[in-house]
Amino acid sequence: MDRDFFNDIVVVKRSGQRVSFNPTKVAIAVKKGFDSVYEEYDEKNVNKVKEKVLDYIEKNYKDRKTIGVEDIQDIIEEILKKMKYDEVYESYKGYRERRNASREAFVEKQQHKFVKAIESLGLKSAAEENAKRENANVDGDGPMGTMLHFGSTVSKEFAKAYLMDAKYARAHDEGAIHIHDLDFWAMGTTTCTQIDLNKLFKNGFSTGHGYLRTPNSIASYSALAAIAIQSNQNEQHGGQSIPAFDYYMAPGVLKTFKKEFKQELSELIDFEGFKEFINFDKVIEIINKQESIEFDLNIFEEFTSKSKKIKEIFEAAYQNAIDKTDRATFQAMEAFIHNLNTMHSRAGAQVPFSSVNFGTDTSPEGRMVIKNYLLATDEGLGHGETPIFPISIFKVKEGVNYNKEDPSYDLFRLACRVSAKRLFPNFSFLDASFNKQFLVPGDYQTEVGYMGCRTRVLANVCGPSVTPGRGNLSFTSINLPRIGIKHGIALGERQKADMKGFYKELDDMMDLVKGQLLQRFECQCSKSKANFKFLLGSHVWLNSENLGPKTKIRTVLKHGTLSIGFIGLAETLKALIGEHHGESEKAQKLGLEIIKHMREKCDEYTQEYNLNFTCLATPAEGLSGRFVGIDRSIYGKIKGVTDRDYYTNSFHVPVYYKTTAKHKMEVEGKYHKYTNAGHISYVELDGDTVNNVDAFESVVRIMHDSDVGYGAINHPVDRDPVCGYVGVIKDVCPRCGRHEGEGVEMEKVNCYDCECGR
Repeated sequence: MDRDFFNDIVVVKRSGQRVSFNPTKVAIAVKKGFDSVYEEYDEKNVNKVKEKVLDYIEKNYKDRKTIGVEDIQDIIEEILKKMKYDEVYESYKGYRERRNASREAFVEKQQHKFVKAIESLGLKSAAEENAKRENANVDGDGPMGTMLHFGSTVSKEFAKAYLMDAKYARAHDEGAIHIHDLDFWAMGTTTCTQIDLNKLFKNGFSTGHGYLRTPNSIASYSALAAIAIQSNQNEQHGGQSIPAFDYYMAPGVLKTFKKEFKQELSELIDFEGFKEFINFDKVIEIINKQESIEFDLNIFEEFTSKSKKIKEIFEAAYQNAIDKTDRATFQAMEAFIHNLNTMHSRAGAQVPFSSVNFGTDTSPEGRMVIKNYLLATDEGLGHGETPIFPISIFKVKEGVNYNKEDPSYDLFRLACRVSAKRLFPNFSFLDASFNKQFLVPGDYQTEVGYMGCRTRVLANVCGPSVTPGRGNLSFTSINLPRIGIKHGIALGERQKADMKGFYKELDDMMDLVKGQLLQRFECQCSKSKANFKFLLGSHVWLNSENLGPKTKIRTVLKHGTLSIGFIGLAETLKALIGEHHGESEKAQKLGLEIIKHMREKCDEYTQEYNLNFTCLATPAEGLSGRFVGIDRSIYGKIKGVTDRDYYTNSFHVPVYYKTTAKHKMEVEGKYHKYTNAGHISYVELDGDTVNNVDAFESVVRIMHDSDVGYGAINHPVDRDPVCGYVGVIKDVCPRCGRHEGEGVEMEKVNCYDCECGR
């Protein structure tokens, strides 16, 4: 094939625009045809078709020097038919027809009825829609989930056709970048928020459908916390997090204790016949002034000195109140966890993606919250299943809970024990260099809070560097391995990586993403307070209480972050120099140089635009498969780069590479300081960790010592195939009592879901 020929040929687009021919687009078009028919196939077939198409064009268009887009697509159809890929041919042909119908709906006169786009959706298959899921906790099979997917598909096409420059849509479609939550662009929603519950609890709040009073018990505190998460989820396209759950819940514990103490005293005093000897109004006044559940009972000396019996009554009432408050707190935490695993948002199609951060409140009330939250997590759901939400994050801090002499070391130890059984909590480290620098002693608002997925906000060029009331505005990820393939040794076209070319293309791609994020930010800022009745109307977002009816919301949205993400650093390094960062110091040095470069570019954008541009270690999940699928069709299978079904998550050492937890954390920990938009490192453990909490804790300490900001420890969780119990199963299933290999009567299994009590 003559590569120079394709450098000279020009493609005429439908609009009349003339662009250079790009063979990559042929590969992408062919791949889409195969994807629509097969779940799995040999990528060599895609390459064969692509090469045949290019050969045809070279042979038949040598003298013309121009070719139309429709002509290229006709040639692809013809080659598919000749090569006997009949199903792919039919699918590709049908797709072109559907795209033409869709194009007419969106490109026809702008004032034409938008409903035409909805009509075009009927031509898209359910399988095609399911493949585009970005939120795993959306039930796409239910009616509301299906409705969301209809709206999602229309919204994506509308955003690409009308709301963004064509170069951004083109880069997304070609797999050079991935614009996350593209379907929400038109709505102007932001991604996520760290909810400041104190602001909501102070005077009560409205959900937009009713007003809720200030809570006065720990049960109400936890219920309203769940409602706040649910309400905010309906106004954002990402998740919701509570940055200081223990601090927010502690006042509810104190209120409950005061109520229980007064009740216990009243009943005991009345029962023992001492009512006429005690000024109970004065007792209530003293109790109401207390600022902690722990205090010296000598404050009641004017009453308790009258008799030994009265002193015993106060002591018994106090202990009973403590015990009842402790039980009430456990029940409130249990209800909170159950609520967040069962309540629905977004028209009933999605369980809210929720996270809670806790662990540093050393007050008796805060400690009671932390303890009971962990115990409720340990208990599991109704059948003992491991709860999925909220993703709980235990904040580790020296002087608070990390060392054995610290006041809450016992809670850190409990967190390790529970995580060893339930996978949660994860652990964030306030002593990490990049978290500690913002920490103001005694001000929990300056403690970092993470979303369960990894997102982080702290530094703020537009205001206070705090976590509560802030979140990510939007993020877009760069296909880093593709740039590595083009400029590295992977294709065998050079002996040494062209790092100058690599950084030039990376900078160009970052500039492209920066422009796209700014364009989306303008769309977000064009909305009003009325569009976000809870997020802004209830003052969840930082400084939103200062918004007037006509005030531009830019004045508050500026506190959020605009993030540029990446995946597949390992594959990028393999493509560039043949080794990833887990394999050699040379690769590690280059990897750190690349991500540091990205961070410095984000910092430059921050200074230039006075907005919080940040670097994100993207949670890859489905995106990793999307990128590698396209790249494999373009470049074929490259060992260590495109030969798996995924690109490695962000800067992670590949899971298939055998190494120690210590080495993995030492390698990955160095990237956390550069990825200020968010990061996470995982350690995978084999076997049951419940009976080896010391070993589990040692891994957490390795993370701490490796300057990791946020870490998680994964380990096997058993599932009984008969009754469905999920959790640690030793010799006997805790739910059905079944030994391994035994059967259980179906009648007995069915009873677990009914109310017969058996």
